[in-house]
Amino acid sequence: MPASSDVPSHTCLTLPYKGVDDRPVLVDLYIPSAHLKPADGGTRPRLASVVYFHGGGLTVGNRISWFPHWLQRRLNDAGLVFISADYRLIPPATGHDILEDIIDLFAFLSTGVNEILSRNPTDISTVQLNPDAIAVAGTSSGGLCAYLAAMHVSPKPKALLSFYGMGGDFLTAHYLTLKTKPFFRGREMLDPAPFARFLFPRTQAGSPPSDAEEGQIMISDSPLAYHPPTSPTPGYPANPRMQLTRLYLQLGVFLDYYTGCHSPSLSLQMRDILASTATDGADVSNRMKDLIPDEHLCLFPQLCSSLSDWPSTFLVHGTSDTAVKFDESTHLHRILQEAGVDVTIKVVDGQEHSFDYQKDAEEKFGATLFDEAVEFLVRRLTA
Repeated sequence: MPASSDVPSHTCLTLPYKGVDDRPVLVDLYIPSAHLKPADGGTRPRLASVVYFHGGGLTVGNRISWFPHWLQRRLNDAGLVFISADYRLIPPATGHDILEDIIDLFAFLSTGVNEILSRNPTDISTVQLNPDAIAVAGTSSGGLCAYLAAMHVSPKPKALLSFYGMGGDFLTAHYLTLKTKPFFRGREMLDPAPFARFLFPRTQAGSPPSDAEEGQIMISDSPLAYHPPTSPTPGYPANPRMQLTRLYLQLGVFLDYYTGCHSPSLSLQMRDILASTATDGADVSNRMKDLIPDEHLCLFPQLCSSLSDWPSTFLVHGTSDTAVKFDESTHLHRILQEAGVDVTIKVVDGQEHSFDYQKDAEEKFGATLFDEAVEFLVRRLTA
């Protein structure tokens, strides 16, 4: 379903959906151009929409990072609004802050945005969002945000699309063990020293704001940046946040930063159980679950107490993914299926993380996988 015309398929409107520490947290609405005029009789069209959350391991990025042009274009061509949102980043944020942002975003989209649209001085004023026809999507850690939306927001999303989403199974060695050799897309092991300002306890606020270190400052927008061709390390990440999740996984402490449970370290306690002599996988998982304080259970999709209430779900994952293991999606697929949820998983043989951003991704996956994913969303939103 690629665009067949040079006419712009959308108009983009940027809005603040909340403020944190006197800073706006922003969302972009990509409104299909075909609907920027009153319908017959002057009635404002109420459009279905898809909320998309960007990847970046929850530590880096913004609403235009790793942007899924294939998804935005297809949804706009189908007459849907594509929505891409910023959210607070770890550190110093935790999953609780991110969950709060997700809940606030959906509240804004269902109650506040239409009044803002109606006051817009352009043709955008003719458009309204349908609060009863919102789906959610995400890639990588954005998939985790989509899962949290399925668990907690109101109104409940009508459908969920996840590409290699994180969080299908957090209780694994990938998140909990200390790595001693390359594990993440074959990349080198990281020296923690240059990242000290992003490591506990230096991430804990304790200084006046004017003296706060980078890892103590709450942000929701950290653009991707790379060293130039003239650099001794051309193309290497210039924004240190781009490597934080990889470092936390290398150290086996990602869940500490995600939950904020550093002292005592939740990861270390779970690691001890994982390394125990127990061989029953279910028993190990139950023992690890018992370690998670009740206030953090809301951040673990696999421990959701109301899985049967999840929306129709479409999972996509490559079998060779080393950043977010393929087994995470198969695990989530299994437990959703057992809960009676309408869930589909598309297995992409031999593909690594972010395969949909390859230069030839449209040629490889456009007429099959991309079209099918969008058709799933459109069907659920227009039924």
